[in-house]
This record gives sequence, structure tokens and C-alpha cells, in this order.
Amino acid sequence: MNYSSFFKTINFIYLRSKAKLFFPSMKNLMYCIALLCSTTFVFAQNESNSNPIIIKLPTTTLLSKVVAVKEVEIPIKAQPEVQIDIMAEDWDTSVYNPYKSSLVQFPIQLQFTDTTYASPVLHKKIITSRYGWRKGRAHQGIDIDLATGDSVVSVLDGIVRFAGYSYGHGNTVVVRHYNSLETTYAHLSHIAVKPKDSITKGGYLGKGGNTGNSRGSHLHFVTRYKGENIHPEYLFEFSPTNAIRAKELWVTQQWAHPRFHNSRLLSDIEVLTSEEAALAKIVEKNKIYVVRKGDTLYDISKRNNLAISEICNSNGIKKTQPLKVGQKLILELL
Repeated sequence: MNYSSFFKTINFIYLRSKAKLFFPSMKNLMYCIALLCSTTFVFAQNESNSNPIIIKLPTTTLLSKVVAVKEVEIPIKAQPEVQIDIMAEDWDTSVYNPYKSSLVQFPIQLQFTDTTYASPVLHKKIITSRYGWRKGRAHQGIDIDLATGDSVVSVLDGIVRFAGYSYGHGNTVVVRHYNSLETTYAHLSHIAVKPKDSITKGGYLGKGGNTGNSRGSHLHFVTRYKGENIHPEYLFEFSPTNAIRAKELWVTQQWAHPRFHNSRLLSDIEVLTSEEAALAKIVEKNKIYVVRKGDTLYDISKRNNLAISEICNSNGIKKTQPLKVGQKLILELL
């Protein structure tokens, strides 16, 4: 960095002191100090180092009589780290899910800079339907009670990726956050933002409603990472504290697939805060099923909320292959 202007100012002050013209009055004293500090401040704004600048004042007899301070320390605030460009990959403002061809490797690491989030509704959060299996179908978010016209806000800072009508969800806003997590706000009666709008935590998105496939006004709230749904209550405490469960979370398939949860029950949350813990949990939760007389792949898949294709892939067998009594099958639950 070029400090020539800075040192010119120092040299100017020093030369005036040598000419015995330095500080003829208290007014000039304050002027020079202000000039020195303002010059240094300019450099402090552009300095990436957080170490302070220490200025040693000229040791003239006249200066020592006026000011007892021999040096000035000016703190420098480091510039914040540059955020990643969250619009660089899979950015499509015309569709709800631009990640259809993406493959996510579990466990997923999610990092947060905040310890709290903004409640998506401004009144008490009442969950009317949770993440999980519901009436034979996957409910891939949570439903929060509201009245049509109630304000809906973003839970975290981010950029609006989608704002429009989505089949089933009705009027919908999707916000992509700076850790690549996306949050969805569905069934709105009014959308107040447009794609590429920057949104702060608690920023207004629109009004709640009953659009799309909805039986009564409510907010359908979804959390997704690169197209993979994540149980919102694994990430956020839906309580008055509005706490994010941890600054670093590892998401296994247990917290990504609704089949492991019941939409009418509160899931037993066990937060995994390291990759080692997540991998250990995956090994622990893999289930070995011993085939009994009369079992079919269809029966086993139905009892364990697993697709037949998943069972076949885990065990290297074909759908048409007959099962043998006593045969052991791996049912990957995470």
C-alpha cells in the first residue's frame, strides 16, 4: 500500500516544529491532531491487517511542553471476509428446484455465522403439521399457523432466488442464504420481493395466505440444501428463543428424508456437530433385517418406509430375485 501521503503529512508537521512555528495556539494544535488522525483513518479503511498503527510524535522541546503524549496508537478494524458468490452455481429464478441433476454427498456440513434466526412469522409460532410421513405421503416442510395477510419474513440474510407461483405451493418465495441453505415460504397471498433482491434477517417477504394446494391459511416452511430437504427442526429451535441449534451441523439422511419422521409427532432431535459423530451415527443406525418365511421385497420396503430400489441397491440384488429365509438384508436408514 502507498503511504506517501501519510508520510508527507508527518513530515509537514515535523518541519513546522523545526521552524518553531509548531502549535502557536491551542486551535492549531487541535487542527494538526485532527489532520493527522484523518489521514491515518483513510489508510485504516483500506488496511486488511488488524494490527494498530503507532505514530511516534517528534520529540521537540516545544512539543513536549504542549503535549505530554509521545506516541499515538490508532486501531485498525480488519475488513470482513468476502462472502461466497451464492449465485454462481445452480442459480435459476424461473423454477422452484434448480438442483434436479445435482447429487449431494451425505453427511452434509452446514455452517452458520448467527446463533439465532428471525421467526418467519411475527406472532407466536404454532406448528400445525411437522416434517415427516403424512397420510401416505412425504410432508417435506413444516406448517406454521397464521391468518391471511399476516407478515412473513426471512429467517436469515440472503438473496431471493425464486418469487412466483409454484405448483402445489401457490405463491412462493425461496431465499438462498450465504451458507447455500435455501428456505421456502409457501401459500402466500402476496409476494413483496423479486428475484435477486438482497434480504436481511427479518426482512419482509410478503403476506401469508392459502394459495396452492392448501386447506386453510398457513405458512409452509421448507429448508433445503442443494435440492435435498432437511428437517427444519433439526436446524432451528421453534421456540421463543429462535435459536440455531449449532454453528456447525452435520446432516445425515435421517434428517433429510421424511420417511424417518411422523408429521404428527415431535422428532427426538440429536444434533451432530462433527463429521466423526455423523459417520458414527450412520454406522450405528444401519439395520440388518433377517428375511422370514413369506417376506417379499414389497412387504419389507413398506414396513421400513424404504423404496424397493433402495433395498436392492444396498444389497446388490435385483427386484426379481427371490428372497431366502434367513437371508440378511442391509436397510440403510441414514
